[in-house]
Formats: sequence, C-alpha cells, structure tokens
Amino acid sequence: MFVCICKAVTEEEVQEHLDDGADTADAIGERCGAGWGCGTCVNRLDELLCAHAVGKREAA
Repeated sequence: MFVCICKAVTEEEVQEHLDDGADTADAIGERCGAGWGCGTCVNRLDELLCAHAVGKREAA
C-alpha cells in the first residue's frame, strides 16, 4: 500500500527506512521523499514511526 502518493513510496519502503535507523518523518523524507510533496502522508508517517518505536520497546 502506498503511504506517499506524490513520491510513490510504499509502507514496506518506509518500514525499511525505519529498520535502517530513520527516526523522524524528516529522516524518512530525506531517504525517499515521503512527506515532502503535498504533506498529506505526514500523519501516516508519524503513525508508522510510533508503531515502530513501540515494537522496538516491546522487543527489548
């Protein structure tokens, strides 16, 4: 599923960036451009960031 339509960034691609250390929406945007077009995907990026952080805490 696409997270960012403007840059054709998928949820899987965002997850890869999160796994590689991106820890903010801007960091994700620097890697793939998501959130730097119209901005409507920023809320979804924030949701994915939060879910990733929770998953890391639960795994620890």
